[in-house]
Amino acid sequence: MGSGGDVPFNSKFTIYVVACWILAAFGGLMFGYDIGISGGVTAMEDFLIKFFPKVHERKLHAKEDNYCKYDDPLLQLFTSSLYLAALVASFFASKACTILGRKYTIFLASLFFLGGAGMSAGAQHKWMLIIGRILFGIGVGFGNEAVPVFLSEVAPVQHRGAVNILFQLFVTIGILIASLVNYNTSTLHPYGWRLSLGLAGIPGVVLFFGSMILTETPASLVERGKDAKGKSALKRIRGVDEVDDEYEEIKKACEVAKQVKQPFKKLMKRESRPPLIIAIMMQVFQQFTGINAIMFYAPVLFQTMGFKNDASLLSAVITGSVNVLSTCVSIYAVDKCGRRGLLLQACFQMLISQVAIGVILLVFLKNTGTMNSSLAIVVVILVCTFVSSFAWSWGPLGWLIPSETFPLETRTAGFAFAVSSNMLFTFLIAQVFLSMLCKMRAYIFFFFSAWILAMGIFVCFLVPETKGVPIDAIVERVWKRHPVWKKYMDNKDDNGGTKAMEMA
Repeated sequence: MGSGGDVPFNSKFTIYVVACWILAAFGGLMFGYDIGISGGVTAMEDFLIKFFPKVHERKLHAKEDNYCKYDDPLLQLFTSSLYLAALVASFFASKACTILGRKYTIFLASLFFLGGAGMSAGAQHKWMLIIGRILFGIGVGFGNEAVPVFLSEVAPVQHRGAVNILFQLFVTIGILIASLVNYNTSTLHPYGWRLSLGLAGIPGVVLFFGSMILTETPASLVERGKDAKGKSALKRIRGVDEVDDEYEEIKKACEVAKQVKQPFKKLMKRESRPPLIIAIMMQVFQQFTGINAIMFYAPVLFQTMGFKNDASLLSAVITGSVNVLSTCVSIYAVDKCGRRGLLLQACFQMLISQVAIGVILLVFLKNTGTMNSSLAIVVVILVCTFVSSFAWSWGPLGWLIPSETFPLETRTAGFAFAVSSNMLFTFLIAQVFLSMLCKMRAYIFFFFSAWILAMGIFVCFLVPETKGVPIDAIVERVWKRHPVWKKYMDNKDDNGGTKAMEMA
């Protein structure tokens, strides 16, 4: 079946291809585990006593300001240094994806993550702790670059959304596992935090061996001149021998890609602006929903509202469970309801949740003392409604949409901008959230609410629907037909010929 219309290419599910999807998605589990583990570790007494004794003393102070007891730049750097490293690493990962392929870039991610787990678990000084986080960050940069692109390239068009969302599903599973680990290790004195950080090596080991089983993507093989291997890989991942139509489309995309010698320069051209703007803004908005502020610091946030240490960690487990289940909703809905519908519905639900949390904390959480337990439970419920709507929309689609909207010639370079933008703004939020919580207090939730409103307007006018469109036909069938972006797609010269210089 060809892609000239809306009929998908031939394919069937096989055990091998499903195994490839799951093994690659372990890159997401590594990322998620690290998001979830840092917040719980920074709330552990033994960790604070060893590395941040001043924060521990402030926390124990009976009349310490509820909003400011965890405000410490170095404590925030423990969480945020990973994302700064991932930002830089993503551009090297883009080159690795192009030169070595998606498969070996995923393999490199596992090595860095294993190194980070070992260094963090064995840390005796703050500098060792930070080096461990940086190694984690390089692993995240490589994994987050390669895995979504890998999944989008190996997925059948009719299931591309669901397959790509496996990455985000495994991110949420990693966050949940981290919350469960923290809940159990918090009582293991004095080395519970070491166990929490060291267990990050387990998904790294799975990815290490899994990357040896993965096939390289057909697009990557053909792009690097390995046509016969590319066609063989396509047959293997589709589970059928009749792949000529899809193979020819991949070859055409690769022929165009080969003419582009400098993909990052090509990204600066006019016709590359629509996917680049969408890719970057999706990451900016994803972080300014406030989701990572909640997921990083859920235990800290719940302690601020008056929960005891164990109860706050348990609340983080609850939000993590909601996160996983709601991401499963997205796997089912994304290829049925489309991308835009999920994004807009979530904006509405997240806006209501954030405003309600802000109002309750503004009225009922004073600088000292604790909040009424019934109201604290209401806040946990509101956090869960917020997390659920994010998990079936901006969480997975923030990675899916950039991975499917760039043409092959700028795909890895463009996605590097998406990953680096995500890491930059994740770093900023992680680095300043506790300080913002101290300075802005409950108003921080209104700050995030204003961003959610802007997100909805952005989606209404600028985000196209890509459901059911073959990944190598996005330019013709999406960008050239979009009411706003189509004017950027006119790359013809005055005589009607294609501008040769645009391919430079």
